[in-house]
Amino acid sequence: MAAPLIWLGAGLAALAIADKERRSPKGSQVIHYPGESVMQVSPTDGAVVCCGIYGVFDHTGIWVDGQIIELKGNGLVRAVSPSRFLANRSGERIFVLCDAAGNAIENQRAASIALSKVFTYSEYDVLKNNCHRFCWQCISNERERVTAFTQLNQLLATHYQTRLRWHPIGGA
Repeated sequence: MAAPLIWLGAGLAALAIADKERRSPKGSQVIHYPGESVMQVSPTDGAVVCCGIYGVFDHTGIWVDGQIIELKGNGLVRAVSPSRFLANRSGERIFVLCDAAGNAIENQRAASIALSKVFTYSEYDVLKNNCHRFCWQCISNERERVTAFTQLNQLLATHYQTRLRWHPIGGA
């Protein structure tokens, strides 16, 4: 019984290591990853936000009216306060997706789609149906599989046609 859990843990660790290794500044679509910039910004509705999970993973959601719409690990889509978004995670800051100039990227359609999904359930799967996929679906309305944070960044950079910066939210 313990063997499947060990294999699952080893697989997740390998995925996390591979995700971190792809964060190369050379040719990357990301200028600053979360934690690499101290410039604080204010989030806008429909912006993608993230926080760290135990220094290995990143958790993402959509900012709407001072709350964050997220896909929780049990499959519930919910709106939470910024402090609740950070609760039970190792991250101490929330970061907002910005364009190459450092402006938070607003997306009213993503905000609307995220709001429409609150209190719905989606069968959660850490690899096939996770928070990154939820955010991408809100932005693109596509049901594409998004496994890792770096993959989400690549999709976002292409979608918004800009190199990305992740800046901490001021006062968060």
